[in-house]
Amino acid sequence: MVTAESGVAGGGRGAAALLREVATARFARQVVLGRWFMVFACLLILSASGATYIFGIYSKVLKSSLGYDQRTLNTLSFFKDLGANVGVISGLINEVTPPWVVLAMGAAMNLAGYLMIYLAIDGRTARPPVWLMCIYICVGANSQSFANTGALVTCVKNFPESRGIVLGLLKGFVGLSGAIFTQLYVAIYGDDAKSLVLLIAWLPAAISILFVHTVRIMPYLPSRRRRADGELEASAATSNDAFFCFLYISIALATYLLTMIVVQNQTNFSHTAYVVSATALLLVLFLPLVVVIKQEYQIKKELDDSLREPPTVTIEKPAAAAMQMSAITTKPKTETPSSSSPAPAPPSCCLGSCLKHMFNPPAQGEDYTILQALVSVDMLVLFLATICGVGGTLTAIDNMGQIGQSLGYPAKSIKTFISLISIWNYAGRVTSGFASEMFLARYRFPRPLMLTAVLLLACVGHLLIAFGVAQSLYAASVIIGFCFGAQWPLLFAIISEVFGLKYYSTLYNFGSVASPVGAYVLNVRVAGYLYDVEAARQHGGSLAGGDKTCLGVQCFRKAFLIITAATVAGALISLVLVWRTRNFYKGDIYAKFRENTATDEATTNGNSADTAAEKRSTLVNDEDSKKG
Repeated sequence: MVTAESGVAGGGRGAAALLREVATARFARQVVLGRWFMVFACLLILSASGATYIFGIYSKVLKSSLGYDQRTLNTLSFFKDLGANVGVISGLINEVTPPWVVLAMGAAMNLAGYLMIYLAIDGRTARPPVWLMCIYICVGANSQSFANTGALVTCVKNFPESRGIVLGLLKGFVGLSGAIFTQLYVAIYGDDAKSLVLLIAWLPAAISILFVHTVRIMPYLPSRRRRADGELEASAATSNDAFFCFLYISIALATYLLTMIVVQNQTNFSHTAYVVSATALLLVLFLPLVVVIKQEYQIKKELDDSLREPPTVTIEKPAAAAMQMSAITTKPKTETPSSSSPAPAPPSCCLGSCLKHMFNPPAQGEDYTILQALVSVDMLVLFLATICGVGGTLTAIDNMGQIGQSLGYPAKSIKTFISLISIWNYAGRVTSGFASEMFLARYRFPRPLMLTAVLLLACVGHLLIAFGVAQSLYAASVIIGFCFGAQWPLLFAIISEVFGLKYYSTLYNFGSVASPVGAYVLNVRVAGYLYDVEAARQHGGSLAGGDKTCLGVQCFRKAFLIITAATVAGALISLVLVWRTRNFYKGDIYAKFRENTATDEATTNGNSADTAAEKRSTLVNDEDSKKG
């Protein structure tokens, strides 16, 4: 009995001591300035940056309020996709400025663009011309590329050895953002699609401004610590354990959203019930903060343990070796006479050298320049495959409301599978990110081959829409949402691996340009045009005034047969990239990060040893003063 009571008392004292250690201003500062809080901030920013994926919910309000036909609506959709994916400007800005500049600019663009759209559809301003609405939605959607560049690219550079996991996780939260917006807007404003546009205007801007100074580039120093059994493991600062915790929380969030969407569409929810469900959603959304605090406490504990360990002589050997290597590498430079330096080349030679350098890229995996990457065969092949793959799935997502309407699905069912596309989008992003990283690490399975498999799977969803199989739109929305999401982490990971991270901000955004190109061809020129032709035939050969709705499976049949053929072509094109990168993916593509880190540690270990000795002596002096 005494033992049990003493154990409880000891546990209580330990918990109290832990609480006192954590609940300090110093530890709070460590958490806020730490690497993992930066990841948490990026998760929140990106969970509010996917408003373009719920265009299908408020597109009918745009069409009815402003009197657009389907082709005009698809033109607006194209400019939305153009703004969301043409982020080269944000990439170039991010190359020369810190991430907070890009995030602040994105917040301002988001607020301006979507607020003007809300004022137009709510009748608070005069009806704008179509070209002006295209500018509004392009500017508002372009803020998504600024958020992605500022947050996602920064995370990839901070965790280069876990880029597949990082891309899958962060892009997964982008995929969930549509369902998150749907839950929040009905809790705040009620079931009003116009108010959804207002929420899209202010919420992402507010979150970006809140965390604008949290997101920043941090030095990557993957360290290893020795466990009690003698084995080495990654330190808490760079371990993947936290990412898997974030993954489990995101799965719980997706499951919760899936359950609430289905339940809300099967029963009549009161406004109070929507508020309660949204509150629970926010609690799950902020749950990663617990993981952040846990990781930072482990970092603090590892640092304290390292300061109490006795110094060893082995830390001086790498420093000596590094000094010898630096002496060897600098010796030829000192022996070279200054008179042998070449004269400056004329401008014509510089231009010829620049062109020769542009068409003479380094080996795959090294840092390409922007021009070397843009003119490379690998980028061209990847660009064409993305045009076909992402363009087709994006066309299906943007037209999902009209597809369901033409096939005779109830309005409540249409809203359900449009909302669930966000869940399948999330599932595709997370699965492709984590699975491709695991397959690459264990089996050297190349990411381009996984991209080929995703494109072939998307063809199944397109064919289900084309033939209008009874009750198949649910399955089609699952397949298309999954495949659309799965393509993005694979695309961005392939770009970072093949072309390097030095100019990743720009190259990442250039890869996104393929999406609006494919959407314009397949959505506006193919799906929108063929839909209006069939609608005109059903309404007496003209769409002037009156109802512009097309009914029947024939409304989208020809369009999606063409989209299926284009996607198959994209899969065949991607096989070219599989062949060209086969030797690259057979090797250890992350070896250079570990080698660079080992070199940096070797050159700094001497100084680190002196610093650690000073800190240990400070701790001893503090303890002696306390005893005195």
